[in-house]
Amino acid sequence: MDLQLLASVIVTLFVIMDPPGTVPIFMSLTAQMSAKDRNRSAFQALLVATGVIVVFAIFGQSILNYMHISLAALQGAGGLLLVLIALQLLTGSTSGEENAAKYKNVAFVPLGTPLMAGPGAIVAVMVFVQQSSQLSEYLAVGLGIAVVLGSLYLAMRFAGVVQRVLGENGVELVTRIAGLLLSAIAVQMIADAVQAFVKGAA
Repeated sequence: MDLQLLASVIVTLFVIMDPPGTVPIFMSLTAQMSAKDRNRSAFQALLVATGVIVVFAIFGQSILNYMHISLAALQGAGGLLLVLIALQLLTGSTSGEENAAKYKNVAFVPLGTPLMAGPGAIVAVMVFVQQSSQLSEYLAVGLGIAVVLGSLYLAMRFAGVVQRVLGENGVELVTRIAGLLLSAIAVQMIADAVQAFVKGAA
């Protein structure tokens, strides 16, 4: 197995998918759920993210080419969706119950995608797969994805412990901070998409 590629995949996806940063967002979106429902949502989000990542890793470029969609467009769309979620976290205009009603199942949207398996992670995985040519390299990419997704699941699985430690006021504070950081990530994604469009036009 290509250990250097494995380390590169893990570090890149860990930074992009940000398991620690997922905790406050997960807590805010599942605030009204029981511990059992929260754990089920964490597992469902993991399955959704894994499915999305695997599909785009194998068929991503073909799908985008068929639909005439660029990677920049995918990234920009994901950024716009994250802006809406970040505004809700910042303003507190949407409670956990309202989130559940609006998204039907928060494990699918926005947790599974675009928070866990967002445009950044999808693009990174597609690039790693396209750059691989040997079985050892494909194995390294696959294991790296599995490690990061596993860390994401553990972060959400034990989010309740963090919630008990922080208390209600602490969770409220962390939620606002998470909204601010998420909005910055979203703006950066949109800016990168615009920059890619400008370079493509030039």
